[in-house]
Amino acid sequence: MKSKITGVGSYVPEVVTKNEDFLNHEFLNNDGSAFGSDNETIIEKFVAITGIEERRYLKPDQTTSDIAAIAGQRAINDSDGSKEDIDFIIVAHNYGDVKPDGGSSDMVPSLASRVKNKLGIKNPACVAYDVLFGCPGWVLGLTQADSFIKSGLAKKVLVIGAEALSRVVDPHDRDSMIYSDGAGAVIVQPSNGDEGILGQATATYTEDETYFIFNETSYNKELEDKTTYIKMYGRRIYNFALSKVPEGMKTAMEQAGVDIKDLKKIFIHQANEKMDEAIVERFYKLYGMDVPTDIMPMIIHKLGNSSVATVPTVMDLVVRGKMENHKVEKGDVVMFASVGAGMNINAIVYRY
Repeated sequence: MKSKITGVGSYVPEVVTKNEDFLNHEFLNNDGSAFGSDNETIIEKFVAITGIEERRYLKPDQTTSDIAAIAGQRAINDSDGSKEDIDFIIVAHNYGDVKPDGGSSDMVPSLASRVKNKLGIKNPACVAYDVLFGCPGWVLGLTQADSFIKSGLAKKVLVIGAEALSRVVDPHDRDSMIYSDGAGAVIVQPSNGDEGILGQATATYTEDETYFIFNETSYNKELEDKTTYIKMYGRRIYNFALSKVPEGMKTAMEQAGVDIKDLKKIFIHQANEKMDEAIVERFYKLYGMDVPTDIMPMIIHKLGNSSVATVPTVMDLVVRGKMENHKVEKGDVVMFASVGAGMNINAIVYRY
């Protein structure tokens, strides 16, 4: 038995923040010193590397669990519309519910419990729990759902990825321009046909890689506030991703037993345009091939990096015909792939 996706949904926040909105920010080096270039130059270089032109933020009255529930309800509606027969709710995130003015992460009760409450699910046999796995959390949740279904423990699982990174960024860190908010979700159920999950690969690297992404106080050393923010060593992550993610993608393909020429789409974590392009290029080089045209739909230009939400969101937009030059049809083989804090990587091969 395999498991298949029977419903998809996403939530793209309404607040648009463009690159020019950062022109008046005071960007600093990690030691608190000033950059040697003006913000226009910083932003110009930023776009050239990441491809990000704008990103989406939550409204002040919204939380991560709020948008997770919206995406989850849309996935339920896209499936059979019933919710009391859901066996598991898996919510991938990294920072819990954070208030608009920042502060500590609120993770108790779990976001999954909050989502179950917001969805109005009364069945106590519906088990709700969170996944903390960096940006690859949603892909891991999908792997767990597959395992539950194959083992007979579940017949219906809701897997959600949601994050509000705009509330955990240091305004004095130029990397703050990367991050955004969003949510994506799927319903997973048994498949007795050809469609479904065919293979997967997951790995965690914790030698030198553990603290490539971490939390630290603001780069503005004059602030008395000791709030910590998301930080990263971008170059180290870039090199790590190019080294490890293509290998994981190839492992998943081998487990699936699918010819690389049959792969139609790669739904990759939208972290950095140049990095994603380099990952996919290196993946195809493992097979001695050039990258096919339109293999990798990209939403990072307008939606930024919303962590666990990027993969299910880009899939939802493609499946619903919302992305020009991109579609999936019955029988198509696609891949989900991600890399993030841990450092973790994973990939899933899936047939529609």
